[in-house]
Amino acid sequence: MTKLVVLTEGQYSVDQSKKFIPFDPAFHDPKDRPASIFVHVQPFLLQTEQDLILFDTGLGYHNEQGELVIHKAIQNAGFDPNEVTKVLMSHLHFDHAGGMVYEKDGSMQLSFPNAYYYIQKEELNFALTHATQSYRLAPLEYLRRSDALVLLDGAGSIDGYIDYEITGGHCPFHQVFKLHTSDGIYFYGGDVLPEAMQVIRRFIAKYDFDGRKCMELRNQFAAQAVVENWKCLMYHDQKNAITSFEIIEDAISIKKPF
Repeated sequence: MTKLVVLTEGQYSVDQSKKFIPFDPAFHDPKDRPASIFVHVQPFLLQTEQDLILFDTGLGYHNEQGELVIHKAIQNAGFDPNEVTKVLMSHLHFDHAGGMVYEKDGSMQLSFPNAYYYIQKEELNFALTHATQSYRLAPLEYLRRSDALVLLDGAGSIDGYIDYEITGGHCPFHQVFKLHTSDGIYFYGGDVLPEAMQVIRRFIAKYDFDGRKCMELRNQFAAQAVVENWKCLMYHDQKNAITSFEIIEDAISIKKPF
């Protein structure tokens, strides 16, 4: 049997500075964050018969006790961060990759020291050569020199049950993962399929590298999810973190959260 855990890191407001500032609707007014978008952040942890898998690593923020937020979330779910065996990275934007490594006593360390980190080769090259506010170069340079890094090239399979492919769309070398388990198929679409309602609304985002391609990919994957009964993991969707889709009156609809 598999076990899936949503590792909620919270909601944030983000403006052109690309800084993720904690935002709680119970205490904060959106009007106080002008020109911001509001983003929910939640990596996923999946225990399979072979591995303990982490899908993206969150922001890498620390709590008031100095612990990594994602470490604490994993512990609260009954696991040890040292038990993670695979970290599957959709892409390297800060809100997805900030928790890959952390600084302790003045030096960088892997957040998941017993895991392999699976990253598209061209995504890492692009991040290292396009210094923007979306990427944090020092952690990427550290990981590039690590034996834990596994560079993927295009599309393929990991250990016979994890399929991966480059989609582009959100960023030029974004990738998605499909896992075949004893409990069914899990699909992680990163920021190509970040929220269920974006499928229904045929949403085109200005913040995507190619917004129209993202929209087309979302609908393509949702249609395939109906046929193959995928459990879709939505990184930025607070309401529908784990979603399946169905066809109603010839249109794709959200079936239900799992």
